[in-house]
Amino acid sequence: MNLKYTTTFANLQIKPIVSEDKDKYLSLASINSLKKFLPNIDTDKNIDLLPIAFDACVVNRVNKNGDVINSLTAAEMLKNFINKPINIEHDRSRVIGCVLTASFSKFGTNEELTEDEVKDIKEPFYITLGGVIWKIINPQLSNLIEESNDPSSENYMKVSASWELGFDEYDLVLLKDANKNLEDASFVSDEKEKLKLSKNLKALGGSGKVDNSTYIYRQVIGDVIPLGIGLTSNPAADVQGVAVQDDKVAIIDFKSKEDLSDSSSINEDNTSQNDENTVKEEGVINRIIMKIENINQITDELLKQASASSITDFIQEELKKASETFVSEKNEKDNAIKSTQEKYESLSVESKKVKEELEKLKAALAKLEEEKLAKANEEAFNIRMASFDEEFDLSNEDRQVLAADIKDLNDETFAAYKNKMAVLMKEKSKTAKKAKEDAMKAKASQEEVKASASPEISATEVVDEVIDNAKLEKTSIPNSTTAPEASLREKYSKAFGLEGFDIK
Repeated sequence: MNLKYTTTFANLQIKPIVSEDKDKYLSLASINSLKKFLPNIDTDKNIDLLPIAFDACVVNRVNKNGDVINSLTAAEMLKNFINKPINIEHDRSRVIGCVLTASFSKFGTNEELTEDEVKDIKEPFYITLGGVIWKIINPQLSNLIEESNDPSSENYMKVSASWELGFDEYDLVLLKDANKNLEDASFVSDEKEKLKLSKNLKALGGSGKVDNSTYIYRQVIGDVIPLGIGLTSNPAADVQGVAVQDDKVAIIDFKSKEDLSDSSSINEDNTSQNDENTVKEEGVINRIIMKIENINQITDELLKQASASSITDFIQEELKKASETFVSEKNEKDNAIKSTQEKYESLSVESKKVKEELEKLKAALAKLEEEKLAKANEEAFNIRMASFDEEFDLSNEDRQVLAADIKDLNDETFAAYKNKMAVLMKEKSKTAKKAKEDAMKAKASQEEVKASASPEISATEVVDEVIDNAKLEKTSIPNSTTAPEASLREKYSKAFGLEGFDIK
């Protein structure tokens, strides 16, 4: 069976109760009001069957699990309870009986209601079931259920039960404060709104609240299938209990099975011949209860003479031991769960602290990286500006333009930019200016030297040229020519006025 959801409604208690929830519907009812719902079973012929009746749930009223059904759903699914199993603690491998009848009854009084009457009822009412427990399956539990109907027993009203449903759909129910009645609720059916609010449901791990005064519950709707009844020790709803048939009991204390073997003590009509042990009422043969100290004392002969309650004390002791063991094991598991939860919470806190410290370190590292990058960018900017100042003769306006251009450049784009500026600002290049100045100075110097040295050089050159020419002329003089009367020096001195030249 593939159903999206199942829920357990712990609603059945064996004793009449007065709920802690005080409202207009609660009243103290007698368990005797349930006896009219007992299945009609001939227990004289079926001594292995224990008929029972109980209120399975309260319709139109939220239970302690946070779930509820309305009148329409109750009417549609009522007959589907019949033939469903009764088990122990919702363990489907431990079935001990089944449901035989299903009815409606008034909340608090168990006055019977018809199916037509409940369709329009908005206030709470019961689904009341009848069934049988198979004694032979678990005689200890059967005896405990019988004893729980005895007001003088310390086990009076100790057994509880719950019902289990399968369903695919639900609406949300909102109620104020401690109110549990569906007639005072508001409902949420919109899928988007349900999806938003469902996380608050206790059944889904939420707090059970929408705000400080508004509680949220789950109303089961659609195709709802009763899956059975489970007997348990933890009731969850305002119910009256489980009823069994009346039985009169006489108590005789036998210490051992040998006490039953005396044929003179019990005759064939199942009555005791011993005056001390004979208990009779008109029309009634009373059952016998003996004190059993060992399971081996329970014999076929004893079972013929005693009712199921005859072994109650023994079963109770065994159940008490089992209960104590269960409680001990449960407490041990609860403590382990609590310890694990505390460790988990501690680790969560530590993890949160570590995460916060890590985030701080990351932020600090990011800040340092940012500062480091800013400083590196600043240093690079200063170096770049210094390189321009070193290479070019810049004005303040030049520096402002260059600073705006280079502040966001990387190394590659800066190199390209600098090359471009070398071309565009070559007139402002300090190296070019200095070379130009040096050239101008050299030229000026050369002109100055030339200007100061040209007379002497010119006279000398003239003298040398004259002398050379003189030599040429001398060699070309014909033999018939007469030698000049004056020397060449004197001749050219007179011709060029060499008195102003220092010829060496």
